[in-house]
Amino acid sequence: MILRDVLPSPELREYVRKHQIIRFVFGANVAIPFKVYSPRPEHCLIFSLRDQQNVGYAGDDQPQTHYKCTINGQHTVANNRYVARDFWVLQIVLQPSALFRLTGIPSYELTNTFIDAEAIWGKEIRLTHEQMCNTEDVEAAIKVAEAFLAKVIQKSKRDLLGIDKASQLILNQNQPISINQIANQACLSVRQFHRKFTERMGISPKVFDRIVRFERAFRMKNNCPDLDWLSISLACGYYDYQHLVKDYKEFTTLTPTAFYETDTKAPERVFGMKET
Repeated sequence: MILRDVLPSPELREYVRKHQIIRFVFGANVAIPFKVYSPRPEHCLIFSLRDQQNVGYAGDDQPQTHYKCTINGQHTVANNRYVARDFWVLQIVLQPSALFRLTGIPSYELTNTFIDAEAIWGKEIRLTHEQMCNTEDVEAAIKVAEAFLAKVIQKSKRDLLGIDKASQLILNQNQPISINQIANQACLSVRQFHRKFTERMGISPKVFDRIVRFERAFRMKNNCPDLDWLSISLACGYYDYQHLVKDYKEFTTLTPTAFYETDTKAPERVFGMKET
Protein backbone atom coordinates (compact mmCIF):
# COMPACT_ATOMS: atom_id res chain seq x y z
CA MET A 1 0.00 0.00 0.00
CA ILE A 2 1.34 3.44 -0.95
CA LEU A 3 -0.11 6.81 -0.02
CA ARG A 4 2.36 9.66 -0.37
CA ASP A 5 3.04 13.01 -1.97
CA VAL A 6 6.08 13.73 -4.13
CA LEU A 7 7.33 17.16 -5.17
CA PRO A 8 7.57 17.66 -8.93
CA SER A 9 10.81 18.46 -10.69
CA PRO A 10 11.83 22.12 -10.20
CA GLU A 11 11.14 22.99 -13.84
CA LEU A 12 7.50 21.88 -13.46
CA ARG A 13 6.66 23.63 -10.20
CA GLU A 14 5.14 26.68 -11.86
CA TYR A 15 2.42 24.31 -13.09
CA VAL A 16 2.40 21.35 -10.69
CA ARG A 17 1.94 21.49 -6.90
CA LYS A 18 2.58 17.83 -6.17
CA HIS A 19 2.27 14.25 -7.35
CA GLN A 20 0.07 11.98 -5.23
CA ILE A 21 0.76 8.27 -5.45
CA ILE A 22 -2.06 6.01 -4.24
CA ARG A 23 -1.73 2.23 -4.45
CA PHE A 24 -4.10 -0.23 -2.78
CA VAL A 25 -4.25 -3.95 -3.48
CA PHE A 26 -7.15 -5.58 -1.65
CA GLY A 27 -7.39 -9.30 -0.99
CA ALA A 28 -9.99 -11.36 -2.84
CA ASN A 29 -12.25 -11.67 0.23
CA VAL A 30 -11.89 -8.08 1.49
CA ALA A 31 -14.92 -5.79 1.25
CA ILE A 32 -13.64 -2.60 -0.37
CA PRO A 33 -14.93 0.58 1.30
CA PHE A 34 -15.58 3.72 -0.73
CA LYS A 35 -13.90 7.07 -0.18
CA VAL A 36 -15.97 10.20 0.47
CA TYR A 37 -13.81 12.73 -1.35
CA SER A 38 -14.34 16.22 -0.01
CA PRO A 39 -13.86 19.45 -2.01
CA ARG A 40 -10.22 20.56 -2.23
CA PRO A 41 -8.73 23.62 -3.93
CA GLU A 42 -7.36 21.71 -6.89
CA HIS A 43 -7.52 20.74 -10.53
CA CYS A 44 -5.98 17.34 -11.20
CA LEU A 45 -4.68 15.14 -13.98
CA ILE A 46 -5.19 11.54 -12.88
CA PHE A 47 -3.53 8.50 -14.46
CA SER A 48 -5.20 5.18 -13.56
CA LEU A 49 -2.44 2.61 -13.96
CA ARG A 50 -4.37 -0.53 -13.03
CA ASP A 51 -8.11 -1.00 -12.44
CA GLN A 52 -10.23 2.13 -12.83
CA GLN A 53 -12.29 3.70 -10.07
CA ASN A 54 -15.95 4.74 -10.19
CA VAL A 55 -17.20 8.09 -8.96
CA GLY A 56 -20.68 8.77 -7.62
CA TYR A 57 -22.35 12.17 -7.25
CA ALA A 58 -25.54 12.95 -5.36
CA GLY A 59 -28.49 12.40 -7.66
CA ASP A 60 -26.67 9.98 -9.99
CA ASP A 61 -28.49 6.76 -10.81
CA GLN A 62 -25.16 4.95 -10.79
CA PRO A 63 -21.46 5.81 -10.39
CA GLN A 64 -19.50 6.99 -13.41
CA THR A 65 -16.22 5.35 -14.41
CA HIS A 66 -13.10 7.50 -14.38
CA TYR A 67 -11.18 7.48 -17.65
CA LYS A 68 -7.70 5.98 -17.88
CA CYS A 69 -6.43 9.56 -18.01
CA THR A 70 -8.84 11.95 -16.32
CA ILE A 71 -8.94 15.71 -15.89
CA ASN A 72 -10.78 16.61 -12.69
CA GLY A 73 -12.28 20.06 -12.42
CA GLN A 74 -12.59 22.09 -9.24
CA HIS A 75 -15.23 20.58 -6.96
CA THR A 76 -17.52 22.29 -4.50
CA VAL A 77 -19.40 19.11 -3.58
CA ALA A 78 -18.26 15.83 -2.08
CA ASN A 79 -18.30 12.70 -4.22
CA ASN A 80 -17.96 9.01 -3.49
CA ARG A 81 -14.96 7.25 -5.03
CA TYR A 82 -15.24 3.50 -5.39
CA VAL A 83 -11.71 2.20 -5.73
CA ALA A 84 -10.86 -1.04 -7.51
CA ARG A 85 -9.31 -4.19 -6.07
CA ASP A 86 -5.96 -3.39 -7.72
CA PHE A 87 -5.96 0.37 -7.50
CA TRP A 88 -2.97 2.48 -8.52
CA VAL A 89 -3.25 6.11 -9.55
CA LEU A 90 -0.80 8.93 -10.06
CA GLN A 91 -2.78 12.07 -9.28
CA ILE A 92 -1.04 15.22 -10.46
CA VAL A 93 -2.32 18.19 -8.47
CA LEU A 94 -1.88 21.31 -10.57
CA GLN A 95 -1.11 24.82 -9.43
CA PRO A 96 -4.12 27.16 -9.36
CA SER A 97 -5.04 28.26 -12.91
CA ALA A 98 -2.42 25.92 -14.46
CA LEU A 99 -5.10 23.82 -16.16
CA PHE A 100 -6.47 26.89 -17.92
CA ARG A 101 -2.98 27.95 -18.96
CA LEU A 102 -2.27 24.49 -20.39
CA THR A 103 -5.57 23.87 -22.17
CA GLY A 104 -7.37 27.19 -22.65
CA ILE A 105 -10.59 25.55 -21.43
CA PRO A 106 -12.64 27.90 -19.21
CA SER A 107 -12.50 26.11 -15.88
CA TYR A 108 -16.16 26.78 -15.05
CA GLU A 109 -16.98 24.22 -17.77
CA LEU A 110 -15.26 21.56 -15.63
CA THR A 111 -16.58 22.48 -12.17
CA ASN A 112 -17.94 19.44 -10.28
CA THR A 113 -17.17 17.07 -13.13
CA PHE A 114 -14.35 15.30 -14.99
CA ILE A 115 -13.42 14.69 -18.62
CA ASP A 116 -11.27 12.33 -20.67
CA ALA A 117 -7.77 13.84 -20.95
CA GLU A 118 -7.33 11.98 -24.23
CA ALA A 119 -9.95 14.32 -25.73
CA ILE A 120 -7.47 17.15 -25.09
CA TRP A 121 -4.07 15.56 -25.71
CA GLY A 122 -4.97 12.58 -27.89
CA LYS A 123 -2.40 10.01 -28.92
CA GLU A 124 0.39 11.68 -26.93
CA ILE A 125 -1.23 11.10 -23.54
CA ARG A 126 -2.46 7.64 -24.57
CA LEU A 127 1.12 6.55 -25.32
CA THR A 128 2.28 8.15 -22.06
CA HIS A 129 -0.31 6.15 -20.15
CA GLU A 130 0.74 2.91 -21.84
CA GLN A 131 4.38 3.50 -20.86
CA MET A 132 3.37 4.18 -17.26
CA CYS A 133 1.28 0.99 -17.11
CA ASN A 134 4.27 -1.07 -18.21
CA THR A 135 6.17 -0.44 -14.99
CA GLU A 136 5.73 -1.31 -11.31
CA ASP A 137 8.23 1.37 -10.28
CA VAL A 138 6.71 4.57 -8.86
CA GLU A 139 9.67 6.78 -9.76
CA ALA A 140 9.69 5.48 -13.33
CA ALA A 141 5.96 6.23 -13.71
CA ILE A 142 6.47 9.77 -12.41
CA LYS A 143 9.39 10.30 -14.80
CA VAL A 144 7.23 9.34 -17.79
CA ALA A 145 4.39 11.61 -16.64
CA GLU A 146 6.77 14.53 -16.13
CA ALA A 147 8.22 14.09 -19.62
CA PHE A 148 4.69 14.38 -21.01
CA LEU A 149 3.95 17.47 -18.89
CA ALA A 150 7.18 19.13 -19.99
CA LYS A 151 6.08 18.80 -23.62
CA VAL A 152 2.62 20.19 -22.86
CA ILE A 153 4.14 23.14 -21.00
CA GLN A 154 6.53 23.85 -23.84
CA LYS A 155 3.58 24.13 -26.24
CA SER A 156 1.60 26.38 -23.89
CA LYS A 157 1.37 30.01 -24.98
CA ARG A 158 -0.17 31.46 -21.81
CA ASP A 159 2.19 33.30 -19.48
CA LEU A 160 1.85 33.53 -15.71
CA LEU A 161 -0.18 36.68 -15.01
CA GLY A 162 -1.02 38.65 -11.92
CA ILE A 163 -4.41 36.93 -11.71
CA ASP A 164 -2.64 33.54 -11.58
CA LYS A 165 -0.35 34.70 -8.79
CA ALA A 166 -3.41 35.96 -6.91
CA SER A 167 -4.98 32.51 -6.85
CA GLN A 168 -1.74 31.11 -5.43
CA LEU A 169 -1.79 33.85 -2.80
CA ILE A 170 -5.24 32.69 -1.65
CA LEU A 171 -4.09 29.07 -1.62
CA ASN A 172 -0.98 29.77 0.45
CA GLN A 173 -2.24 32.56 2.72
CA ASN A 174 -1.25 32.39 6.38
CA GLN A 175 -3.82 34.95 7.47
CA PRO A 176 -7.11 36.25 6.06
CA ILE A 177 -6.81 38.69 3.17
CA SER A 178 -9.64 40.57 1.46
CA ILE A 179 -10.61 39.90 -2.14
CA ASN A 180 -10.36 43.64 -2.81
CA GLN A 181 -6.73 43.62 -1.69
CA ILE A 182 -5.93 40.64 -3.91
CA ALA A 183 -7.66 42.25 -6.91
CA ASN A 184 -5.62 45.38 -6.34
CA GLN A 185 -2.38 43.35 -6.26
CA ALA A 186 -3.41 41.75 -9.56
CA CYS A 187 -3.94 45.26 -11.01
CA LEU A 188 -7.58 44.51 -11.80
CA SER A 189 -10.91 45.97 -10.80
CA VAL A 190 -12.91 43.75 -8.47
CA ARG A 191 -15.35 42.95 -11.31
CA GLN A 192 -12.54 42.01 -13.72
CA PHE A 193 -10.85 39.97 -11.01
CA HIS A 194 -13.98 37.91 -10.33
CA ARG A 195 -14.54 37.24 -14.04
CA LYS A 196 -10.96 36.23 -14.81
CA PHE A 197 -10.61 34.22 -11.61
CA THR A 198 -13.77 32.22 -12.36
CA GLU A 199 -12.53 31.57 -15.90
CA ARG A 200 -9.27 30.15 -14.56
CA MET A 201 -10.45 28.38 -11.40
CA GLY A 202 -14.06 27.46 -12.16
CA ILE A 203 -15.41 29.14 -9.03
CA SER A 204 -15.41 32.62 -7.53
CA PRO A 205 -12.47 33.79 -5.41
CA LYS A 206 -14.72 33.84 -2.34
CA VAL A 207 -15.73 30.19 -2.76
CA PHE A 208 -12.14 29.20 -3.52
CA ASP A 209 -11.03 30.93 -0.31
CA ARG A 210 -13.69 29.02 1.66
CA ILE A 211 -12.56 25.69 0.20
CA VAL A 212 -8.93 26.46 1.07
CA ARG A 213 -9.96 27.15 4.66
CA PHE A 214 -12.21 24.07 4.81
CA GLU A 215 -9.44 21.78 3.55
CA ARG A 216 -7.04 23.22 6.11
CA ALA A 217 -9.50 22.31 8.88
CA PHE A 218 -10.09 18.83 7.44
CA ARG A 219 -6.37 18.07 7.33
CA MET A 220 -5.71 19.55 10.76
CA LYS A 221 -8.28 17.19 12.29
CA ASN A 222 -6.71 14.22 10.47
CA ASN A 223 -3.27 15.18 11.75
CA CYS A 224 -4.45 15.98 15.29
CA PRO A 225 -7.51 13.78 16.05
CA ASP A 226 -7.61 14.84 19.70
CA LEU A 227 -7.77 18.54 18.88
CA ASP A 228 -11.20 20.02 19.61
CA TRP A 229 -13.25 21.60 16.85
CA LEU A 230 -13.29 25.09 18.36
CA SER A 231 -9.48 25.19 18.39
CA ILE A 232 -9.42 23.97 14.78
CA SER A 233 -12.01 26.58 13.79
CA LEU A 234 -10.01 29.47 15.21
CA ALA A 235 -6.66 28.16 13.90
CA CYS A 236 -8.08 27.94 10.36
CA GLY A 237 -9.57 31.43 10.27
CA TYR A 238 -13.19 30.73 11.21
CA TYR A 239 -15.04 33.10 13.51
CA ASP A 240 -16.31 30.27 15.68
CA TYR A 241 -17.37 26.63 15.58
CA GLN A 242 -20.74 27.36 13.94
CA HIS A 243 -18.93 29.14 11.11
CA LEU A 244 -16.97 25.91 10.53
CA VAL A 245 -20.16 23.82 10.70
CA LYS A 246 -21.74 25.96 7.98
CA ASP A 247 -18.92 25.21 5.52
CA TYR A 248 -18.82 21.51 6.40
CA LYS A 249 -22.55 21.16 5.78
CA GLU A 250 -22.36 23.07 2.50
CA PHE A 251 -19.38 21.14 1.13
CA THR A 252 -20.14 17.65 2.54
CA THR A 253 -23.78 17.82 3.81
CA LEU A 254 -22.43 16.57 7.18
CA THR A 255 -21.31 18.12 10.46
CA PRO A 256 -17.55 18.18 11.16
CA THR A 257 -17.79 15.23 13.55
CA ALA A 258 -19.98 13.18 11.21
CA PHE A 259 -17.67 13.77 8.25
CA TYR A 260 -14.59 12.91 10.30
CA GLU A 261 -16.23 9.64 11.36
CA THR A 262 -17.06 8.91 7.72
CA ASP A 263 -13.45 9.52 6.74
CA THR A 264 -12.23 6.98 9.30
CA LYS A 265 -13.88 4.32 7.11
CA ALA A 266 -11.98 5.30 3.93
CA PRO A 267 -9.97 2.67 1.96
CA GLU A 268 -6.60 3.83 3.32
CA ARG A 269 -7.81 3.15 6.86
CA VAL A 270 -7.98 -0.58 6.00
CA PHE A 271 -4.18 -0.39 5.74
CA GLY A 272 -3.78 1.62 8.94
CA MET A 273 -3.06 4.92 7.18
CA LYS A 274 -4.83 8.26 6.84
CA GLU A 275 -4.87 11.14 4.41
CA THR A 276 -2.89 14.06 5.85
